[in-house]
Amino acid sequence: MSTWEGPLPPPGRPIGPLGALLIALRGAALVGVLYGGLLLLLVLRLIERPLFGAARPWTPKLSRAACRVALPILGLRYKVRGTPLRAIGAVVANHGSWLDIFALNACQEVFFVAKAEVASWAGIGWLARATGTLFIRRDPKEAKAQQAMFEARIRAGHHLLFFPEGTSTDGLRVLPFKSTLFAAFYSHGLDKVMQIQPVTVIYRAPAGENPQFYGWWGSMGFARHLVKVLACPRRGSVEVVFHPPRNVADYPSRKDLCAACEADVRGALPFNG
Repeated sequence: MSTWEGPLPPPGRPIGPLGALLIALRGAALVGVLYGGLLLLLVLRLIERPLFGAARPWTPKLSRAACRVALPILGLRYKVRGTPLRAIGAVVANHGSWLDIFALNACQEVFFVAKAEVASWAGIGWLARATGTLFIRRDPKEAKAQQAMFEARIRAGHHLLFFPEGTSTDGLRVLPFKSTLFAAFYSHGLDKVMQIQPVTVIYRAPAGENPQFYGWWGSMGFARHLVKVLACPRRGSVEVVFHPPRNVADYPSRKDLCAACEADVRGALPFNG
């Protein structure tokens, strides 16, 4: 569950017959895309894993395609600015909603770093595990083991995607970045070869809706938020902005690198309340 506790928006409009129809049609299409893609991914992984081990040259492309198809089903126009990271490295982004998973995966091949409880979420947990998500606990006792996992995945060629805010928001602001996870980029010489790419995700609500329409935070339930998005007859949009990658070696500490990445992400968000 998200933990930022900003004020909740007023209740939305009641769902009428058109909304109910859209929920049924879009919901069926979304399930078909996601779980049809999951079945294909699992079959492909049976071949990929014995051949390539920890590396995943094929299955991320399938995840990317499924997310790209899912966005219009969810009623989102999609735009990308900039170029995704190609070098050895990781990606950091602001976190507005569960919709970030689709927006950020649709334009690049990444593996998300998520809170451990996500693995147990109905439906979402299965998808996350199958697509190579790395689950972590906010426990100082596990920090060293988690850092070793990050390093192993990065050395395997995976682009890990972190949300340094540590929680989702209303999509109109960037919370202060936490520097703890940036320590993984300074282990065993990784800082000499790694780049970190800051990315800003910008949501624009459908016409007539609250600007926070796509944000997901506080006590909001996932199912209710999903239904609200599926029922909306008007389309909103999401824009992903790729900033120039930063060389880890250019920053003497994780806090310096964290601050630079936060400034990049924050600077491209037009609202930033």
